[in-house]
Amino acid sequence: MGFKYSFLSALFIVFLYWGCAKAPVEPEIDANKSGSIVLSFDNIAGTKDLKFGDSYTNAAGEQFSLDIFQYYISNIILKNEDGTNYIIPQDESYFLVKEEDAKSQIIKLKNIPEGNYSAVTFTIGVDSLRNTSDISKRIGVLDIGSPDIAMYWSWNSGYIFVKAEGLSPQVAIGPDGQRRFRYHIGGFGGYSSKTINNIKTTTISLGSDRATVRKDKITPEIYLTADVLKMFEGNTNISLAANPTVMFAAFSTNVAANYLNMFAYNRVYNEMTDK
Repeated sequence: MGFKYSFLSALFIVFLYWGCAKAPVEPEIDANKSGSIVLSFDNIAGTKDLKFGDSYTNAAGEQFSLDIFQYYISNIILKNEDGTNYIIPQDESYFLVKEEDAKSQIIKLKNIPEGNYSAVTFTIGVDSLRNTSDISKRIGVLDIGSPDIAMYWSWNSGYIFVKAEGLSPQVAIGPDGQRRFRYHIGGFGGYSSKTINNIKTTTISLGSDRATVRKDKITPEIYLTADVLKMFEGNTNISLAANPTVMFAAFSTNVAANYLNMFAYNRVYNEMTDK
């Protein structure tokens, strides 16, 4: 009897301690301080993780595999829950995400004012101003002469915004003996005359979540997905057999309209430090 009551008393004390224990307190915002935010892009195909060589099925019922998938992310804007926006300085706001390069999928944005951020806006591609700016301003991932980038049409003087290449058994055999498809989507509206404009801007809401930026306290990581299947479905379900090569042509606007919906919010992780 005594043991039973002693045990119950001890258990009550434990629950009382848990109930009284203070929840972690979110550090207050200091308008004079800034921290960092990380955007992590995970390329997927529907419910599966994207892997080169694996087989997937598009909305037209065609099987395909990829060996190239990459895209530009630029002109990033972070929306604070107080309604204000923080615009990443343009010279620091161009990134090339490549499936074969895990490091390129993690974008760290620095000097972000402390705050609780509820959405992120970015351009899929490269804006017209940078497409036509002096070559000295097109460095890093915008270096048109770099063989590691290969996202520029020298014959068309413009960047490729999204590039996807691979194989499909439904595609006719080409001169190289492969059943290969190539999607190089770009077009910024033209320099001296009007042309195709496939620049797209998307806003991704974090829903009820917040990316909590606090200098030396919290560096949030926002996880986003890019679903390659969305390139081939939407207002226009695209057949690889009927359109094995899509580049600078009117049909590319259908692909761009589809991949506008390629990106989605997954989760945010607000990593607290001991500093």
